[in-house]
Amino acid sequence: MRHKTFAVDIDGTITENGGGRIHLGALNSLRHLKKTGHNVILVSGRSSVEAYLLGVFGGLNTVGVGENGGCITYGSNDHHLIGNKQACIEALSLIKSKIDNVREKPVFPRMTEVVLERTFDVSHGQKLIRESALDVVMADSQYAIHINSSGIDKATGFKVVMQKLGVSSEDVIAIGDSETDVPLFNLAKYSIAVGNAFDDVKSHASMVSSAHAGDGVIEALDKLAPMLSEM
Repeated sequence: MRHKTFAVDIDGTITENGGGRIHLGALNSLRHLKKTGHNVILVSGRSSVEAYLLGVFGGLNTVGVGENGGCITYGSNDHHLIGNKQACIEALSLIKSKIDNVREKPVFPRMTEVVLERTFDVSHGQKLIRESALDVVMADSQYAIHINSSGIDKATGFKVVMQKLGVSSEDVIAIGDSETDVPLFNLAKYSIAVGNAFDDVKSHASMVSSAHAGDGVIEALDKLAPMLSEM
């Protein structure tokens, strides 16, 4: 059996009720994959440090792709920065001047992006970015609204890890719930959307679980298990 590399989102995918609590059953299923020889790498809108630490303490691969692909953490002082935070800060200043109720979200410090509370219509912000020809992108992860420099998404960051590990997209399986996971779905040979994902996200997935978040991850991995040796 060829070993697979699982690219797994955190919030809304392996957390419970949107409160940031890790679904222990889902984590156990992912840990089992790692124990049987597969790579399990967390790819998140959270900081790469948070993703890295969850990998360390969760028994997964000790690498974290964070900030929606803008930053990769391999160790406590080993960070690979891809995104340009200054462009995001400049965009935030303009957006605040044009849209009411824009607030930064209190999060673990970011190295390449700006994170906002979900207090305004993200489509309004995206329209302003297009009209102002800003060199950034804005996306809603359901956890927060993110401003990243152009060309940065979860697939961009994950490709760097794939190259480092010598992994082909043919052996990548992505699991997620939001629009920020779609680039990963498009990169991966096989993709899984959990039941709480938006319909548009589900339309990009190879499999959609009926259960939500962590329960959906367990359901999907149980269904996938007999197929792994054939993929």
